[in-house]
Amino acid sequence: MLVYAGIDEAGYGPMFGPLCVGSCVLVLQDHNPADGAPDMWGLLDHIICKKRKDAKHKIAVNDSKQLKSNAKKKALTHLERGVFAFLSAMGKELPENDVEFFQTLRCEIAPSPWYDSQTHLPVGNDINLLRIDCSRLKTALSDARITCGLMECTAVDVEKYNERTANATKSALNFAVAMGHVHRIIQKYPTEHPRIMIDRHGGKIKYRNDLQLFWPEAKIQVLIEDPALSRYRVNINGKLATMTFASKTDEHHMPAALASMIAKYTRELHMLRFNKYFVSEMPELKPTAGYVQDGRRFLQEIDPILDQNGIKRELLVRSS
Repeated sequence: MLVYAGIDEAGYGPMFGPLCVGSCVLVLQDHNPADGAPDMWGLLDHIICKKRKDAKHKIAVNDSKQLKSNAKKKALTHLERGVFAFLSAMGKELPENDVEFFQTLRCEIAPSPWYDSQTHLPVGNDINLLRIDCSRLKTALSDARITCGLMECTAVDVEKYNERTANATKSALNFAVAMGHVHRIIQKYPTEHPRIMIDRHGGKIKYRNDLQLFWPEAKIQVLIEDPALSRYRVNINGKLATMTFASKTDEHHMPAALASMIAKYTRELHMLRFNKYFVSEMPELKPTAGYVQDGRRFLQEIDPILDQNGIKRELLVRSS
């Protein structure tokens, strides 16, 4: 049996909105971990695809950047479709609004006025077609003896982000949040030795000291440290896990792809609330995705609202 996990983030570089870190666990009953990582797209090629253009009769699962459409009405169609299908496979009811969605993912929302609303779900799909997708995926996973064991997301909003990066880098923050997900995976699977794929940022190769700081009591074995990937076996009071840090894990490992989709969809739902608040205050305002170039335009345009409503910029705009 293989407990196969992935962790990835969305919103690493914007001015506005949360840094979101998602995680997903798939359990393959018939796979031997000694055989290496399974080709999940190959195993499920009759129901899962990678590309949007192939998603008419299949469910697209990939790096979230490959699936978010530029077409406004269909921007979240593929992200939502994949995330909802696997939530259902985990035995969860399809959420009727984003409050239910966040609760399902154990994702806490910051108590900011720009998040004080709800969004009806789904936003980019027909609910009846989604139910068909869910049924088909459940059957395919059951036939392959694969289960979806965990889907979670952490959203670090701007106030907490600025507090935590005042004395540390955002890379360190992202790592700490990711390790929180690793901890929960190990707690859920204490005897199954999960294999966890984690997206690598930049050119960092050595993670042993960071892991030891996070788990001082752990025995950590370096398996590989090279430009392609870094891999460690961690023993925390008898609970084993193998962690692999590598670039583009979300393109090669389905749990990491799903984690990427979870994180991106969660962030996008936050930004829907964010834009709804400011557009209600200024109806002619063009919404923003929160990234720097357009974010500067947005910040300049909402400046009167901030003064009028007594909103401190450090609660709204990231410091780094």
